[in-house]
Amino acid sequence: MSNLPFLWPAITCLLFTLLSPTSSLNSLNETTKTRHEVIVARHGVVATDDGRCSKIGMDVLRAGGHAVDASVAASLCLGVVSPASSGIGGGSFMLVRLASGKAQALDMRETAPMQASQNMYAGNATLKASGILSVAVPGALAGLHKAWKQHGKLPWERLVRPAEDLARRGFKVSPYLRMQMERTKSGILADKGLRDVFTLNGNLLEIGDICHNKKLAETLRVISKLGVKAFYNGSVGFNLIKDIQKAGGILTIRDLQRYEVKIREPISTNIMDLKVIGMPPPSSGGASMILMLNILARYGVSFGVSPPLGIHRQIEALKHVFAVRMNLGDPDFVDLSKVLSDMLSPKFAAKLKNAINDNMTFDANHYGDKWNQIHDHGTSHVSIVDRTRNAVSMTDTVNSYFGSVILSPSTGIVLNNEMDDFSIPLNSSKNLPPPAHANFIRPGKRPLSSMSPTIVLQDGKLKAVLGASGGANIIAGTTEVFLNHFALKMDPLSSVMAPRVYHQLIPNTVFYENWTAVSGDHFEVPADIRASLKKKGHVLKSIVGGTICQFIVQELETIEENGSVGRLVGVSDPRKGGFPAGF
Repeated sequence: MSNLPFLWPAITCLLFTLLSPTSSLNSLNETTKTRHEVIVARHGVVATDDGRCSKIGMDVLRAGGHAVDASVAASLCLGVVSPASSGIGGGSFMLVRLASGKAQALDMRETAPMQASQNMYAGNATLKASGILSVAVPGALAGLHKAWKQHGKLPWERLVRPAEDLARRGFKVSPYLRMQMERTKSGILADKGLRDVFTLNGNLLEIGDICHNKKLAETLRVISKLGVKAFYNGSVGFNLIKDIQKAGGILTIRDLQRYEVKIREPISTNIMDLKVIGMPPPSSGGASMILMLNILARYGVSFGVSPPLGIHRQIEALKHVFAVRMNLGDPDFVDLSKVLSDMLSPKFAAKLKNAINDNMTFDANHYGDKWNQIHDHGTSHVSIVDRTRNAVSMTDTVNSYFGSVILSPSTGIVLNNEMDDFSIPLNSSKNLPPPAHANFIRPGKRPLSSMSPTIVLQDGKLKAVLGASGGANIIAGTTEVFLNHFALKMDPLSSVMAPRVYHQLIPNTVFYENWTAVSGDHFEVPADIRASLKKKGHVLKSIVGGTICQFIVQELETIEENGSVGRLVGVSDPRKGGFPAGF
């Protein structure tokens, strides 16, 4: 087991079996009896942050739905039961790879209102972090509908109804949602809309309490009947704008009417006999992940990621990636051709690899930190594979927990705070580089994101679908799961279970997991790994939390026994308490 990237104490005999890179499918099948976070299926799998939404998506697949159909139903469900992380008041990135081989990227990222401007916050970053001026134009619903119009097989109303029913009948508060509510308690109590939904007699709802959002149920009912025009140019939209403007916001109905989903060309690279497909800008995730993989590939066998030296190399590569990614922005506003070409270039990756010292780390300026970082926040991820092996990898967000910490009382919609993902002009500090010009606010512009929906092919066939939630740590989390499985040959569950390390360049600190998740699992990077990193000069800080990955792998070696498709192994990260569903 010396070739595993992490070992942690206090682990069961069962998981020791699973952590072996050569663990058999039989041991994995046995795991399904013990761990409901992993499932083996033949026809289709839906992996989400909440098992209720995974099941809703699976029911759609059983009914003959396309992977996109399931993504609509599962995403709308998450917006109801996990409203601190996603919802129709936010935005998304969706990567679709069809069984025919065609791939597309749907950019449904929020946009700056037409009345927004570069200096609208007058250097006061708190105004863009929360509150009504932090709200950007929502795009999630428009994107879901557009994807459904292109690929969907089931009626739109059928896909919206499960989320509507949950909002109307009520749903049990999950442990993870309760944690998010506790961390946002003061904001919830300060906003009447949130208070009416998430409190009872002045107290936050507890785990297992029934939560109702009847205004959202009515909103979803209207949307199920009338489609997205009700939101972007109809009664829902007019009520939403009325609430926003009453609170002092700058969104108008014209902003909703002007919103446009962008169909973009995915970015990709060939590495380790695999084709890795990622999301293009304004997501920085796809290019960043490819650059990191290309840097590590320069080390040769097993990507040079075996511990403890391999962990150091991962961190150093990540620091280089974070320095470069801040040159990205919205491609409709900024010429990204040079920086994107560099980030996808093995030659550029080799140059950065040569700047990595195996014996020490450096201050941020060593990595070319030309611009200060932005630190985006909470999200929710969905990975789906259907019967014919159409695949969807989609990450949704309202940004921080409960977005702007405002719920529209007329519609029941939690409003995003996506304006916080823009850079803004600030007084220069000798301790920090300046804000990134490419990510300055412009009317209609989309802010930079770390979301990293990813699809992997092998020999032209679907091999894996993955992605994560967790803000700016998504890039590291998704890449680590990829490396665990494809470079270190860990099985899918073990790849997700391994504790993770993160770095965002600024601050110049390694953040490592040391916490017990809502599932009861303890995640902690081992002491010997930490000691080795400290010896090389890294500053370490433990964190309670981490990225939440949804991972599906198709076992191509089982294709012959199943005909044209292989067996699917789906994993939902226990860190959030979710589980997958399949059949």
